[in-house]
Amino acid sequence: MAGALPDGARGVRPDVTRTPSETADRSVATILLLQTSGASGSSIAMILQVVLIVGIFYFLLIRPQRQQAKQHREMVAALKRGDRVATLGGLVGEIVALNDDVVTLKTGEARVVVERNKVARRMNEGPATAEK
Repeated sequence: MAGALPDGARGVRPDVTRTPSETADRSVATILLLQTSGASGSSIAMILQVVLIVGIFYFLLIRPQRQQAKQHREMVAALKRGDRVATLGGLVGEIVALNDDVVTLKTGEARVVVERNKVARRMNEGPATAEK
């Protein structure tokens, strides 16, 4: 028998060998071809999901953080001498001097120089609330 296979051979040609990555590439390509054959509706749904996730992130995280940063910039720009403030480090004091980028605070008997953008909040709105 000229075309008979030897014992143990199951129709695989011995001169063709495939690496596992080549086999995986072929199976991934086959899966992609099968998915794209009728998936025009699902691709629109996937795009809508991505847009929805980006929108949620924008409205729940990015926008509020920008608004808070804007309020902080406005508060720091409006600081004036005599304001009672708290710093990010927890120091509480009264502003005795202002420069472009630093603030001098009087806290107790000490004077401390702090970066202007490290002022976290204003403790009062000026001398009017100190009289109460």
